[in-house]
Parts: sequence; structure tokens; C-alpha cells
Amino acid sequence: MRTYGKSRPTVSASESAAPDRRHLGFQRPDAFERDLRERVEAYFQTTGISPRDQRSMITKSVALIAWVGILYSVVVFAPLSGWSVAVLSALLGTSIAGIGFNIQHDGGHNAYSDRIWVNRLSAAALDLIGASSYVWRWKHNLQHHTYVNIAHHDTDIDLGLFGRVSPDHPRHGFHRWQHVYIWPLYGIMALKWHWYDDFHDVATGRLGARRMPRPRGWDLVQFVGGKLLFAFLALGLPCLFHPWAKVLGAYLVVDFFLGLSLSVVFQLAHAVEPADFPQPDPGSGEVGVPWARHQVRTTVDFSRGNALVTWFLGGLNHQVEHHLFPRVCHVHYPAIAPLVEAACKEHGVPYLDHGSFGSGLASHYRWLKRLGLPDRT
Repeated sequence: MRTYGKSRPTVSASESAAPDRRHLGFQRPDAFERDLRERVEAYFQTTGISPRDQRSMITKSVALIAWVGILYSVVVFAPLSGWSVAVLSALLGTSIAGIGFNIQHDGGHNAYSDRIWVNRLSAAALDLIGASSYVWRWKHNLQHHTYVNIAHHDTDIDLGLFGRVSPDHPRHGFHRWQHVYIWPLYGIMALKWHWYDDFHDVATGRLGARRMPRPRGWDLVQFVGGKLLFAFLALGLPCLFHPWAKVLGAYLVVDFFLGLSLSVVFQLAHAVEPADFPQPDPGSGEVGVPWARHQVRTTVDFSRGNALVTWFLGGLNHQVEHHLFPRVCHVHYPAIAPLVEAACKEHGVPYLDHGSFGSGLASHYRWLKRLGLPDRT
């Protein structure tokens, strides 16, 4: 068991509440968290910039939607064959991931706009690309963002039987080779998400060990309607113009590159060597540190100086900043990153940064290899 401390307070500093949260608590906000908030608030006050509703975000959204629309139209309606279909399908899958990284992700965190309807519309982009924004809100916003890297509470680090990224998950003999075989499995993540995970979670009303209310009313309509619309766009409409085998092949290529893109970006931020994987005290349920310190110790940045990476990934290479300020539009992360880093240095909190994308990828590879080996006493 690893804990951050043995202090007794259990009031969380997080802005969001998760179901059954009383069973897992954080210390009260400390000087570090207060200093973080004051610095970032001062930045927006002195610059006069709004944390949301940014013109650059709107421009990016239009560009991403147009690009995906063009690629989709070419793949579906153009008389292509062979490798040209495969290459364009791979590019389409990667581009769809860009919509998830940017439009859906900011909207899902209410970081796109101060207007609720704009955020809901942006978040609904996830339904359009095959996954449920309703389930995502419970799984990602509430469970992952609150309990980062805590096994059995953060379902985003639960890769199932074939992947072990937390020391607190059971190890099987075949995990010895997970650093080799896991990469194609990342590619089928989106396929599983589209056709199994969402339906399973809604049917059981659970996300791992935690309960999730089943969707009702408009949420249920959006869940069902989103799945039907996605099925039509991904398979139904293309089958009107191409043989079903060709459509299925192109769809699998799209989903593979979509799943690979989403999985790798997430893993570089949390399932790596520098990140901590704490376990709360089994008796009190206390994590042992304030919420903000927990977020920083379990999250790692990468490629912070690469503007192109930041643009395409929707600032998800600035994961530390995102986890501390999820309701701030990601276009601000490069500006507030030095403020966060300075606060961490002054308060003695490790600020974790891979440096480059390649360094992060290598760290994830080594972590997979390490977690696949028998545990050492």
C-alpha cells in the first residue's frame, strides 16, 4: 500500500463530486492549492482574457470539423480503392481523434464556453463519433478526474485482463509481454468502446466498483439516437455506395487509428514511470494529501514546447494544467503552465514533465515492461 500521509481531514478540494465520494477523501485545500488558484485568477484578471469563449477555439473547431467532413466525404463518395482507401481511412481516424481531443473534451468539461448549451453541443460530438457523452461524463469527469491513478476508483486505468498499468491491479503471467502486444490492443479500444463498453455500463448501471445512474429522459434519447446516427454514418451510408466488405474494412482502419490515438495520448499522461499510483488508507478511505497535490503527483506533461502538438491534442500534453483547471479552455494552458510550475517549485511539489512525445512514449513502454514482471518485495 502507498499513501501520501496519515492526516485525518477528508474534505476534497475538487470542483466536482463523484458518487459515493464519502468513502474516499482528500485533505483540506492547503497553501499550495490556494496559491495556484490565486495565480491563475490573477492572470485572467490582469490580461482581461476570458477563461472560455475564445475565438481561436472556434476557429480551430471549424477547421477540424471541415477537415473531418472532407476526409469522410472522399472516403465515402469518391471511387477509391486499395491502398488509397486504407491511407485516407487511417488519416480520418486520427482526425476524428482530434475532434475528441478538442471540441468534445472542452465541451464535456464546460471549458468551451460560459454558455451551457454550447458546452452540451460540443460534448455531444462524442455521440457523433461513436461513444456516449453521458457515460463519459460519469467515467472521465467524475471518476478519473477526482481519483486519478487510484486503482478500483479511476476506471480509466483499468485496461481489463490483458493490460496492467497500476501496481494495484492483479498480475498474470502473460503480462510479461504486454509491452509488446498491447499496442494493437490499443487500436481496438474504440471498437470496444463503441459496441460494448457503453452498452454494458448503461445496462449494469456501474463503472467498475461504482454505481452510475442509468440515462433517462433526454439523456436516454441522446444515448440511443447517438448510437443509431453513428451506425448509419459509419456503416449504413457507406454501404449505399460500396460493397459491405469494403465498408467494414475501411471502418476497422478508421477505428484502429482512432483508438490508438486516444489510448496513447492518455497513457503518456498517467501510465508512466514518474506518475504516482497511491492507494487510500483501507480503514479511513483517506488519500492523505489535498486534491491539488494528488492531481500533480499522478499526472505528467509532455511536449509542452511543441505548438503543433498542443494544437492537435487540445492541450492534453499539458495534462497537469488540465487536471488542475479542467474548466479553463485548453488554449490557455501554455500561458498558465509556467505559473503552475513556479507554484509547484515554491511549495516543494514535484512538477512532472517528459519533455518530448518520444520520451513519454519510451517511459510508457518501460512502465508496461516493469508492470509485466513479477512484483518485488
